[in-house]
Amino acid sequence: MSAPARFKDLCLDARDHQSLADWWCAALGYVRSSPSGGTERDPAWPVPIKDPSGTGPLIWFNPVTEAKTVKNRMHLDVVGDTAALLAAGATLLRARDGEVDWDVLADPEGNEFCVFSPRD
Repeated sequence: MSAPARFKDLCLDARDHQSLADWWCAALGYVRSSPSGGTERDPAWPVPIKDPSGTGPLIWFNPVTEAKTVKNRMHLDVVGDTAALLAAGATLLRARDGEVDWDVLADPEGNEFCVFSPRD
């Protein structure tokens, strides 16, 4: 029996979707994805970013007018350098401790994500 759905992309809402797309590009080493046909899109259109190696998922940044107000029900897990992400503008929400082996950070718009050490 085949599944009724398959994973396609990740989507994040953002008040400043252009800026947040650039932040995540820098954080993940992603690049903006060219629209099909190579034509420029209206700056109000959602921004797709992609892993240049082709191994990671496509991530869309969708413009919204409202600010984030509650904890995300879904979040990203990344392998990386917490100090570098904090220096780039992330916020530490919870440091790894005796209960968890990862740091919980928030991107510049408050979206939570977990950072694991490369050895994890």
